[in-house]
Amino acid sequence: MTSTFKVLLYEAMHAEGTKLLEERCDVIYAKSFEESHLISLVGDVDAIIIRANGAVSRAVIDAAGRLKVIGKHGVGLDGIDLVAAKERGVKVVYVPTANTESVAEHFVALALMLAKKVKQGDVAVRQGKWEARYDLIGTELWGKTLGLLGFGRIGQQTARICHYGFSMPVVYYDIINYPEVEAELKAVRTDMEEVCRQADFISINLPLLPGTRGCINAELIRQMKSSAILVNTARGPIWNEADVLDALRTGRIAAAGTDVFEEEPTPARNPLFTVDNFVGTPHMAAHTNESICQMSMVARDVLAVLEGRNPEFPVPEAC
Repeated sequence: MTSTFKVLLYEAMHAEGTKLLEERCDVIYAKSFEESHLISLVGDVDAIIIRANGAVSRAVIDAAGRLKVIGKHGVGLDGIDLVAAKERGVKVVYVPTANTESVAEHFVALALMLAKKVKQGDVAVRQGKWEARYDLIGTELWGKTLGLLGFGRIGQQTARICHYGFSMPVVYYDIINYPEVEAELKAVRTDMEEVCRQADFISINLPLLPGTRGCINAELIRQMKSSAILVNTARGPIWNEADVLDALRTGRIAAAGTDVFEEEPTPARNPLFTVDNFVGTPHMAAHTNESICQMSMVARDVLAVLEGRNPEFPVPEAC
């Protein structure tokens, strides 16, 4: 069978989604994320699927004369020029529910590592310093207040895990009110400053937008408890890394963890790695077998658009 459509994948994805595309399309892969290279590939493509790296810029969209749909293998849309896509009539689809559980669990993993001083304990036992058990005194999550900056799907699932699993009261900030979830979890909506004042554990779940870039800064951190533990599983540029580092060095907050960085890949010389009360992971929160498979199912909506059907998860901003 001769394929009707041509699809560019910025990166390889799970075999389940790839198989769906290969059954009906010609699939090609980018060899780099340089804009000039991407532009050289898109002249005759009908669809683009982007993962975490690279960008579908205005220049790429303008060069893709046959482009009908852009698929995001995941949730964050900051790598796609939604305005340019809308102007061109190119639909954008994504998989907003695919990594909810995985990222919510990753917050809990980082929070527990920091609260229980797991990293320091692992280092000590590897060095034969058994007596470190008397110095590495952690804290419990049970009954502590969870503060969420951003209360979309991932924030809500994080709240459920912590509320039901650790009996944590929940406060949150979001521009949208969620009365049903508030009733379910007895969650209280307030402003960012008040979340930071009340919370013992703070989860950053905001989208990266012009208004959220750098919003977690020294001024906001000053509102936090000195015992607070801050975790970012959203986007690196949402917090100011230098301000977070200063807060960790001076004891302004107790600890911080992140899965995302201002610069990715972050260099090994990142000063955050010089402090013991920090834990980082390489943008892997969504990388579970289950989540990666589900994210590859963006292929279904890409095919739906190509074949003239309505996609299940169109991005509203691009419609």
